[in-house]
Amino acid sequence: MADATAASPSAMNAATDAAERIPPRRLFAFLIMVFGMFMSILDIQVVSASLSEIQAGLSASSSEVSWVQTSYLIAEVIAIPLSGFLSRAFGTRLLFAISASGFTVASFFCGFASTIEQMILWRAIQGFLGAGMIPTVFASAYTVFPRSKFHIVGPIIGLVATLAPTIGPTVGGYITGMMSWHWLFFINIVPGIGITIGVLALVDFDRPNFALLEHFDWWGLLFMAGFLGTLEYVLEEGPQSQWLEDTSVAICAAICVVSAIAFFWRVLSAREPIVDIRTFTDRNFGVGCLISFCVGIGLYGLTYMYPRYLAEVRGYSALMIGETMFVSGITMFLAAPIVGRLMTKVDMRYLIAFGLCTFALGSYQMTWITKEYDFFELLIPQILRGVGMMFAMVPTNTIALGTLAPERVKNASGLFNLTRNLGGAVGLALINQVLNERTDLHISRLHDRVNWGNATAVETLNMFTQRLQGMGDAALMAMKQLSQIVHRQAVVMGYGDAFFMLAVFYFGLSLLVLVLKKPSAMVAGGDAH
Repeated sequence: MADATAASPSAMNAATDAAERIPPRRLFAFLIMVFGMFMSILDIQVVSASLSEIQAGLSASSSEVSWVQTSYLIAEVIAIPLSGFLSRAFGTRLLFAISASGFTVASFFCGFASTIEQMILWRAIQGFLGAGMIPTVFASAYTVFPRSKFHIVGPIIGLVATLAPTIGPTVGGYITGMMSWHWLFFINIVPGIGITIGVLALVDFDRPNFALLEHFDWWGLLFMAGFLGTLEYVLEEGPQSQWLEDTSVAICAAICVVSAIAFFWRVLSAREPIVDIRTFTDRNFGVGCLISFCVGIGLYGLTYMYPRYLAEVRGYSALMIGETMFVSGITMFLAAPIVGRLMTKVDMRYLIAFGLCTFALGSYQMTWITKEYDFFELLIPQILRGVGMMFAMVPTNTIALGTLAPERVKNASGLFNLTRNLGGAVGLALINQVLNERTDLHISRLHDRVNWGNATAVETLNMFTQRLQGMGDAALMAMKQLSQIVHRQAVVMGYGDAFFMLAVFYFGLSLLVLVLKKPSAMVAGGDAH
């Protein structure tokens, strides 16, 4: 009797270990899916450093070529929340295979596009189909694996979700520099085929429920597409079009408001809503989504600001920008396993607060930016940015999705990923607006100071005039050169203001972790057993 009693704890521990061991086949299948998600997120930013080459190749105007990114973003933002319903209906295996194969086919046609209209169409299809991979991976991470392993799978998906947009311009710059812009899309084809075959052969996480398709809410889809699609358009085009002063932006804003009202009415009244927004009533999920939204502002905002500064002020090529920006990517890669280990030992709310404060500190260091800032001046701010992003993102993912009931995760994953993307869209719109307004303000102030009563300005003007003697109208050319210096200085001061705004925002945001409930030991570390 004593022997049986003594043996029972070890038998229980053995059974627990067996239940919590990750089968190699399942882990390999998950890693294949993660790579698919990486490709999908990477493709948002991979064209950003090569838009001028695409514009020249397709004989497009600058306003037309911007739609190469905008069409992808609009389609993706509509598809991401839809994936929760489709994942329950088709099952993870079928939905992911359709997404990966559709993304691959669309990439093929993007590479062969001969007109800007063809490119925009296939980019929209690529974004819509590829988007299904992103929330499906998040949902699988928090439903397929035991909760004690969240500290392993959490950093993997967190790293991919943050690393892919960060290194997108770098990868795009290298590919375009070494081959041509067509290969930005062709490079997806072989991995896409491999991912599709691998998922069909290995993924067996759940079973489809095709009966759900009988209640598919087409009106809900229409209203959601109208709401999110026009919102993305307004945020993309608003800053350079003077917002509602532009007719197309004003019309889209009106459609967005009407569609939003119809969408929320529909999802709260439909028998099988296309998106279950009641998930936001879970406090950790709701606050986690808010943090994810705000992290998206910094993730996409700084991925936009750093390259723009380096191109606009320093005159860097796409390849040089990529090499400078790579620091953040390496930092994220190195920080991910450290975050994973700390999640088992430290309250995840403290990790999030530390991440947000570190990110804010990196932005604050950039408030002193000058036109001389180069690789070494950007080194520490980029390291702080990479560390802060990983510490903020990975525990937020786990607190928001890892504490939900498994049957709610698929739907919730779509909403959670949507908030990050919308945060990026709002962030870019706000940053563009701040850069435009503050640059104009600084130009006005500098023009007031750089006048004939300013001895330094007169001395500089005389020096330029002497240097340009014999090359035409020296006085006019000198005035133009001085004006360019003033404008560049105003632009740099505008960047400093935008970085300061982000620093204050993220220091303030770190207080939001006080609202989060402490996650259970099982989610935090898995040592509860």
